[in-house]
Amino acid sequence: MTHPLFTPSIAAPATHLSKSTPSPQRALGLGLALVCASVFLSACADFSGIVPSARALLPESLGLRAVPLATALNPTPADAASVATTAKESDFDQHWWRSFQDPRLDALVSQALESHPSLKAAQTRIARAQAVTEAQGANDKVQSLASLDASQQRFSAVGMYPPPLAGGVYQTANLQLNLSYEWDLFGKNRAALDAAIGATQAAIADAQQARLLLSTQVTRTYLGMVRLQAQRALQQQYLAQRMQANAIGKARKDAGLDSELEFLSVTTSMAEIRQQIEALSEQIALSRNALAALTGKASLDLEVPDSALSALHASPVQGTVPMDLLGRRPDIVAARWRVEAASADLAYAKTLFYPNINLTAFVGLNSVGWSNITQAGSEQWGLGPALRLPVFETGRLRANLHGKSAELDGAIESYNALVLEAVRDVSEQLSSLQGIANQQREQQLAQANAQALLQIAQQRYAAGLMTRSAVINAQSAVVPHQRQAIELQARALDVQAQLLRALGGGYGKTHAANTASAASHTTP
Repeated sequence: MTHPLFTPSIAAPATHLSKSTPSPQRALGLGLALVCASVFLSACADFSGIVPSARALLPESLGLRAVPLATALNPTPADAASVATTAKESDFDQHWWRSFQDPRLDALVSQALESHPSLKAAQTRIARAQAVTEAQGANDKVQSLASLDASQQRFSAVGMYPPPLAGGVYQTANLQLNLSYEWDLFGKNRAALDAAIGATQAAIADAQQARLLLSTQVTRTYLGMVRLQAQRALQQQYLAQRMQANAIGKARKDAGLDSELEFLSVTTSMAEIRQQIEALSEQIALSRNALAALTGKASLDLEVPDSALSALHASPVQGTVPMDLLGRRPDIVAARWRVEAASADLAYAKTLFYPNINLTAFVGLNSVGWSNITQAGSEQWGLGPALRLPVFETGRLRANLHGKSAELDGAIESYNALVLEAVRDVSEQLSSLQGIANQQREQQLAQANAQALLQIAQQRYAAGLMTRSAVINAQSAVVPHQRQAIELQARALDVQAQLLRALGGGYGKTHAANTASAASHTTP
């Protein structure tokens, strides 16, 4: 039976208080004896039966190549060349939105990345994690504390002090330097540091993920806005055609060449077109407001022409995409670091079953009477080891270990789910791109046929063989195809942006530099 609140400690300090004080050699010998005792007592550690049950997915099982975290942080020349080749094949880098070749989009994304509060919040989380890592790294160093105490004290008349101190009031002074060092024989400090480093690297990856999501949101909002502008421009062009047709129809009606029915059919459709233009204008205004908020402004002071959509560059659809980039997605990298941190936490929980061995020492001056502190004989020193073994805390430690094991299982399963979701995400975007390409081919053929029918109708109308309403109907048949062409082009660009986001936005090319820079501030 154990008691969770009882932690025995064995300490053997040696101080300069009497002639029987042990020498430093004897103190060191006692310390070695305590080390041997701790190794023997560590056999009492019992964490049997507590083993994580989750297993991380093997990249090979999904057709991927494993990318070790160590490689991502410190790539070899061969690995760096592989990353560069892969990024070149996929035609994007960390500034993936530049592949659309629109300077206005580049400016919007840059402004958002500079000013958005979510990214600043992510940086504060990195700073907090780095501070924890630095604190953990200090545990392996010698700890020192200097103190200076001066007080007015009455000594007990029936205590341990003899006359004339007993019952008197005297000034006391103490100037002391305390030193301590913990021998990390069982890797406790190392495990705590590894857990802190894992949390820091996860925070860095989370910040990169926030950048990726923000740049994607800006890009997709911009693409949606230029799509709406293109649709509005098409409707305005269609309205101009109808207004011209309406003027011609009125003249023909007044001349008795057309009926009232033909004239009214043209006038009614114009009101519908104006309503559609107003609805598109409203959506454009909302998109501009969204872009202004994303870039940290009250309003968007950027003029975007109606022809912006047609000027955007769409990368050709590739039959295959390097899925190895999934291993460098910032959210997957963050999940892998959380697994590493949870593993280190589990290792730390195991080390709590083992003894703690500390070496403490102090040196300083002590006197009764402040003026006596600099006199000969006021010096004092002490040196000795201390052993602490949690003999009767097994129940509490095993419960803690159970919790850490469950946390590791959760981190692994979260990583597995994220990898499967990433593979599905990329596959869906690739399927959509291929499907859109097929639809565009059919749409172009249908639009060409409609244009040919319109041209024939115009020729027949000019020859007096067809009424004006037939020409208008032919024009109306072309507009849906033009509208569909705009939708398919905009959708292809949007899916391309989602594919680049799903592949990590070129995160692998800069991850090594970013995380290595952060590690230089966190690794002791």
